Amino acid sequence: MIVVMEQDATADQIQHMAERIESLGLKSHVIHGTEHTVIAAIGEKREHMKESLESGAGVSKVVPIMAPYKIASREVKPEPTCVSVGSLSVGGGKLGVIAGPCSVESEEQLMECAHAVKAAGGTALRGGAFKPRTSPYSFQGLKEEGLKILAAAREETGLSIVTEVLATDDVDMVASYADVLQIGARNMQNYRLLEAVGNVDSAVLLKRGPSASMDELLLAAEYILNEGNQNVMLCERGIRTFEGHTRFTLPLASVTYLHHKTHLPIVIDPSHGTGHAYMVPDMAVAAAAIKTDGLIIEMHPRPDEAFSDGYQSLDFDMFNETMSRIKSMANNVGMTI
Repeated sequence: MIVVMEQDATADQIQHMAERIESLGLKSHVIHGTEHTVIAAIGEKREHMKESLESGAGVSKVVPIMAPYKIASREVKPEPTCVSVGSLSVGGGKLGVIAGPCSVESEEQLMECAHAVKAAGGTALRGGAFKPRTSPYSFQGLKEEGLKILAAAREETGLSIVTEVLATDDVDMVASYADVLQIGARNMQNYRLLEAVGNVDSAVLLKRGPSASMDELLLAAEYILNEGNQNVMLCERGIRTFEGHTRFTLPLASVTYLHHKTHLPIVIDPSHGTGHAYMVPDMAVAAAAIKTDGLIIEMHPRPDEAFSDGYQSLDFDMFNETMSRIKSMANNVGMTI
């Protein structure tokens, strides 16, 4: 249920209703909107609960939440959420551009990328310190040393850091270095990991699994939101289909659909979504044209020498040209970077 408070409801009345919801065995989530404060009451409903809550001081109305995902739904929060952390702002008319190498290979390589991202107008730096690889013999990342290099790049450039966390035991350590914790496609339904990142202050970038439905993606986000972390971004990175001309199939319709269903910002990953560097610029610009809230793009100073995903990584010249096109398109559709 959603308890919609009157516009002039006091802080004490809002607090009292949150406590009243908790006393009924439900979990309360206070969400401050532009016009009303609403309190999501999550849990098993019992008879007469609605009537009991409607009688509270400062309450305008109590309505059921129809979507299976509660806190992520636009029924609870009609206004779009903007996730802001350091140099990165995503959502609410802001188009954030996250760029960098698939993996942190060395300090020299990452610093080259960081300065190139900054110079081109990107708003955050990505780089994998822990790499989930299909083969156990592939490069697994520099781990904590990679995190230290990422933190040094933030210190030098001012760019916020986005990096993946793979295990619940690593969440606190990765959060101590990074601004945004990425949950990769393989871990979208790792519910213990989702709960763990829901209990830290860092923003979270949640990638869609390659075979996951939209409801499954939104319910995965609900695990994070339900633990109290409201700074969640959804990432469409392509799904598996029968097609073989791209690494995955990138459905840009996800942006429009998700904007209709959820207040959470949507990020598009054209690098994994296509798997081919030559396709990335056009797909990034197309995503900007339909008002995606963010882009995450792989780039590398020497893609042919990359430890991982070089075939889908832009070189610096391609990235500069792509950024110019993204800025132009964002301006055309009324968004700012």
